[in-house]
Amino acid sequence: MAADDEKCSHSWQTRLECQALESCNGFANPKITQSSDIEALRVADAYSEVAHALKELNVEDSNPDVRPAFPDEVLEHVLVFITAAKDRNSVSLVCKAWYITEQWSRRHVFIGNCYAVSPVFLIMRFPKVKSITLKGKPRFADFGLVPSDWGAHLFPWVFSMAEGYPWLEELHLKRMVVSDESLVLLAHSFPNFRVLSMINCEGLSTHGLAAVTSQCKNLVKLHLQDSEVEDRGGHWLSCFPESCTALECLNFSCVDSEIDFDALERLVARCPSLKSLVLNRRISLEQLQLLLMKAPQLTDLGTGAYNQDLRRAQMVKLKAALVNCKGLQKLSGIWGIEPEYIPMLYPVCRNLTSLNLSYAPIRSFEFVKLMRHCHKLQRLSLQDLVEDKGLRAVGSSCKDLEELHVFPADPRGQVYSTEKGLIAIANGCPKLTNILYFCRQMTNGAITKMSTACPELTRFRLCIVTPLTPDHVTGQPFDEGFGAIVKNCKKLHRLAVSGKLTDKAFEYIGRYGKKVETLSVAFAGDSDLGLKYVLDGCNRLRKLEIRDCPFGDTALLSGLHQYESMRFLWMSSCKITLIGCQELALRKPGLNVEVIKEDENGGDLSVEKLYVYRSLTGPRADMPRFVLTL
Repeated sequence: MAADDEKCSHSWQTRLECQALESCNGFANPKITQSSDIEALRVADAYSEVAHALKELNVEDSNPDVRPAFPDEVLEHVLVFITAAKDRNSVSLVCKAWYITEQWSRRHVFIGNCYAVSPVFLIMRFPKVKSITLKGKPRFADFGLVPSDWGAHLFPWVFSMAEGYPWLEELHLKRMVVSDESLVLLAHSFPNFRVLSMINCEGLSTHGLAAVTSQCKNLVKLHLQDSEVEDRGGHWLSCFPESCTALECLNFSCVDSEIDFDALERLVARCPSLKSLVLNRRISLEQLQLLLMKAPQLTDLGTGAYNQDLRRAQMVKLKAALVNCKGLQKLSGIWGIEPEYIPMLYPVCRNLTSLNLSYAPIRSFEFVKLMRHCHKLQRLSLQDLVEDKGLRAVGSSCKDLEELHVFPADPRGQVYSTEKGLIAIANGCPKLTNILYFCRQMTNGAITKMSTACPELTRFRLCIVTPLTPDHVTGQPFDEGFGAIVKNCKKLHRLAVSGKLTDKAFEYIGRYGKKVETLSVAFAGDSDLGLKYVLDGCNRLRKLEIRDCPFGDTALLSGLHQYESMRFLWMSSCKITLIGCQELALRKPGLNVEVIKEDENGGDLSVEKLYVYRSLTGPRADMPRFVLTL
């Protein structure tokens, strides 16, 4: 009886943790814990991998109905073969012994919300972690909808990890506020530190980078992508010690300041393992050629500015240097480009699997000729200046394309892509799984065509730049088009909708979007019923982003059964009120219900922005004055 009580106590405690925090992947998916059948399947899958590994280790199980007893050291060795976070979460639910073994054997943790768990709790839960992925601000921060001083500071994490994880080797950050003080503490606290990645981060300067490059003597990866880095002088690249010879990845594309090129050239020359080099726009074509001569082993290259005046002899040398990088598979950068330089890329494109032209204003005529050399592409990002004609060339040449992002060259100006481009991609790229498509006009027929031609889609994000735009041929809303996407694309887990949509579209999403985990909605719907359809039907929903929709308190409260199993809910410019938010907070005390009011109007009951997420630590301590936690 005591053993049964202990087992029940372990199960209850673990499930409570799971329900509170799916954002940290050390805890099982709450949806799984709410469904015994699905949970059993996941545990069985994880156990089957364990059993297979035990067989390899010659550990026999004479009775198939009884779990074999074996030393913790053996189980810990077996768990090395289970790498998927969900499977490891399931393993931790089997029994207390497995929970403890999984706890001590976990080396990497993903935390989808830095306020969902405290660093102290993390260290207690997983005492031997070497790698952490940490996300901060909501995604709508990328669109200026989250105030800059909202929070997501890295320093408290580094401060705690300096004591709890002195052996930390990797830190991957996204939308965090990273002060120079944080980077200095990081550089002096982790002697074995190897990897620092910062995406969409802010708050740092070149002084902080200098601390990392000078003190982290085992650094193999420094990745700075789309972050804000203040130029405070100093040559941070020259701070790499001469003993730094193991660098494998260097990305400073977002550091918009002059760099010490001599130091960069020496660094590249003494790092034979360097495979990924992504430069900023300050690097000239002549400098690029010199770097390529020092690093022909590159597989991932981000060029500097591609629009200087070059003599004929210089162009020949640059082309030869590019051709000499025989293993090149990824090409990005190309900050602006002159048409006469595009042919230099032809030989390189033959082996590329990834091409990012997001910053290259290439017109359709040059782009069509470039695509004739890109038959192996799997990932492509570009500006809509290529027009529908350019997208037809993609459909004709890139039969293995899996991911396509089409961005507007000028989000506030002319948009060149239409439904014709989407149809061309659907007809030519049957392996497509991920598409982000900005356009000025669309039809239900084109979206339906995409759903039938590319049934393997897992991510479909369509942005019609003018809100509430209907089908430009029939004048009808896009209900049937998006309905076809969720009906025909059975693997879809991320969906972003736009254009004119009624509650019917949300009824389709709720009925057929059973695997949708992330849903982004703007300027859509008729009433509270639309959101209710989604919250009732999409039982795997994790992230829900809503702006400028007619959803009010009734819609908000219709999701009480969902929110504890979701990572977050974001609503802005809707019709919710403080009363509805208070009711949500009262009925779900395990959630952090944050109301963001920037207008200083204390008497107004309307809520401008709402951010709801679950947390093991309760309301956060660094609340700015414009955020109210209910």
